[in-house]
This record gives sequence, structure tokens and C-alpha cells, in this order.
Amino acid sequence: MPGDLHTHTNFSDGSYSPEMLVFKAKEIGLHYLGITDDDTVDGIRHLYENELYPESGVNIIPGVELRANHPDTEVQIIGYNIDIYNEVLSDMINTVIEARWERFSEIIKILQREKFNIREVDVLKVSGTSRSIGRSHIARTLVKLGEFKSLNEVFDKILGKGCPAYLPRYLPTIDEIVDVIHRASGIAVLAQPKLIKNDELVESLCTKMDGLEVYHPCNTINDTGNYEALAQKYNLLMTGGSDFHGEPSRYVDKLGTFTVSDELSEQIYSKISTESRL
Repeated sequence: MPGDLHTHTNFSDGSYSPEMLVFKAKEIGLHYLGITDDDTVDGIRHLYENELYPESGVNIIPGVELRANHPDTEVQIIGYNIDIYNEVLSDMINTVIEARWERFSEIIKILQREKFNIREVDVLKVSGTSRSIGRSHIARTLVKLGEFKSLNEVFDKILGKGCPAYLPRYLPTIDEIVDVIHRASGIAVLAQPKLIKNDELVESLCTKMDGLEVYHPCNTINDTGNYEALAQKYNLLMTGGSDFHGEPSRYVDKLGTFTVSDELSEQIYSKISTESRL
């Protein structure tokens, strides 16, 4: 079985610890594993500092998924092969995480005013090791507390854009993110282009990137074909992955049900710098 270049751990909004994610990847025979937590490299650092990265049996690709400020839509950029101790990257991540915490506190206040029985401490129990507190942690907590039946219901009724408890947060610009990824010796990849819902914008963003996430479980066959053509047109690295979070409500239920080829994975892995290999 080849590789999955887009996965999350419980150091962001996934449910698997980094150790469990690596164990599962080895157990099912993945050759490559991209760990791309939202707004944090703490999961990769945890593996490295506990002598679990590099790891025999699976080639780990260090990454981070960052969201960019855009007036019309959500833009997600993955930095692959980053130096996880790069100071410029750490500064950006710390700024983003601080903004996450500020928004988190404000959302809890709104929910309490809306008469929901939820406290910050309830969310922190659910988020566990994650410093990257987000709406998904709040949504899980509301479901756990019995306020809603499902995560989808939470976002549809209270936390989604345009809903009573939705708040925007600080996000870096696209150019700032790409620059920081490059300064951290990494590769900047436009992730989940389908979510942008604007083909012209996707193509314009391709001119700023090193790669494009061509393969994703939310894509149709036509989507994938279009993104392959764009990657070829702009000479971009093609990437892909399941966006695995360890939850049935996400795109895939199990690690290994959506993978990309060894050849594609090796193209990313072979570009890992000395800094990111540590």
C-alpha cells in the first residue's frame, strides 16, 4: 500500500495520537505518511523528541496545514518537508494559535449567552494535547454534552459561517504563508482546491505554489482530471491524501482507504531538506 500525504493527529483536530497514527500506518502497510496538523507542528515535534521520528517501516513527511486570509473563500495551504524548528514558521504558528484562543473564548461567551451549557474547561478536556483549539473541538464538546446530535448539526445551526456563534479569526495572507513555508525549507502546496469553489482563483493561486493537492476524497473524477491538467500546466508537484482525522464524520473512516502512489509520494519525500530530516 503506497502513501497518505494528508493526515491529522490529536495535536490539532484529529483523534489519533502521533504514535497511534504512525503505528496504524505501519500496521496497514503505508510506505509514506504526511502529518499535516492544522496550525501546529507539535505532533511531529513530539515524535522527534521521543525518538519516534525518523521511524523505520514508514517514511514520515513533516508538514503543516495553514489557512490563508481571502475575502471570498477558504484557502488552505500545506507546507511539506518543513524545518519544524524554524523560528519564522514558529512565530507565524504562535500568532495564529493565539488568535485561535481569543476566538475560542469569545465563541464560548456567545454560546453561554445563547443558553448552551458549555464551559471553556469542557472544551479543553475534549481538545486534550492540542494547542490549536478550533470550532471542531467546540462542536465535539457540544455533541458530548448532548446539546446536538452530530457535528454536522452543530455547524449547520450554531458554528457555521453566518450562524449565531460563528466568528472569523486572524489569518495570514497567502503570500505570507508561502514565504514562511519557503523560509522553513518547505514546499507550498494548495490543498483542497475544490473547496475554493472558484476555478479562476484556483488557477491564479497555482502560479504562487510549488504543488497542488490533486487527489482528495471529496473530488469527483472530473475534478481530479482538471487538477491534474492544472498541475501539468504550471509544472507543479502533485500531492494527495485522505485528510484523515480519525472520525467517521470526516472524508474517510479508516486510514488506508484513500491513498496515492509510491511514485507520487516519493517525489515529495525525496525533496525533504536536511533541516526537516533533522
